[in-house]
Amino acid sequence: MKSIDSSSRHALYEFVRFLLAGGVNTALSYGIYLLFLFLFPYKIAYSISFLTGIALSYWLTSRFVFQRGLSLRSAIQYPLVYLFQYVVGLIILTLLVERFHMKARWAPVIVVVCTIPLTFFLSRFVIKGSRPNRDNSIPGPLA
Repeated sequence: MKSIDSSSRHALYEFVRFLLAGGVNTALSYGIYLLFLFLFPYKIAYSISFLTGIALSYWLTSRFVFQRGLSLRSAIQYPLVYLFQYVVGLIILTLLVERFHMKARWAPVIVVVCTIPLTFFLSRFVIKGSRPNRDNSIPGPLA
């Protein structure tokens, strides 16, 4: 069995931290979705919960996952990751609810699972830049 080199191990630890941070953010966003589902149609409830989750996600992803400071550049670019994820997620959500007749309450769970890899790689690029394993990498608590 081959050993994993340090940059691969570091990327794996980042992904694990990304999943943990995403779990916290997802739970909070899903709770907001359920709350607003009582007041609005599912698309509006989804939109509100999605937007409120972006700020928490940016902080968690920058500080906990990639261990970077918050910057104006990444703060401006980061919502673009989620705009792209939002469009992809809304398409999947609409298909699940309207075409496959899934309950609106459960469809966002499938959306999240489908968009995790896309969000990780785009977030990593925005926060760490195009060369994350060069001199600008900061070892994490697990590295």
